[in-house]
Parts: sequence; structure tokens; C-alpha cells
Amino acid sequence: MADMTDPKPRSAPKPGNATHHKSLDRNSQIVSKLRALYSAVEEEPLPDAFVDLLQQLDSVEKARKG
Repeated sequence: MADMTDPKPRSAPKPGNATHHKSLDRNSQIVSKLRALYSAVEEEPLPDAFVDLLQQLDSVEKARKG
């Protein structure tokens, strides 16, 4: 059976490499967009049905504790 190992060692992209900079730029764009999305969701009000459910759960918990 033939040897399947690659005779040429591969190295990580160097900081000066254009591909590395593109990757960092894409990552920073993704991070920025995710932060903006999280902030927008965080500022949305809770739906009334969800608030009602939380209140029901609180009532049940208080009734169990006595």
C-alpha cells in the first residue's frame, strides 16, 4: 500500500498573509453583526404570553413553599 502522508509540511497562515487578514476581517464583521443582533433582541419587550407564563410559574412555586 502506498504511503498516504504528505511530504510537504503545512504551516498556519502568517500574520502578513493576505488570506489571514481577510479571515480576520470576516471574523470581525461576524462578531459585529452578532453583537448588533443580540442587542436588538435584548431590547425587545417580552411577549405578554411569556410574562403570563412566568407569573403562573411564580404562583405555583410560591404555593409549594407554603
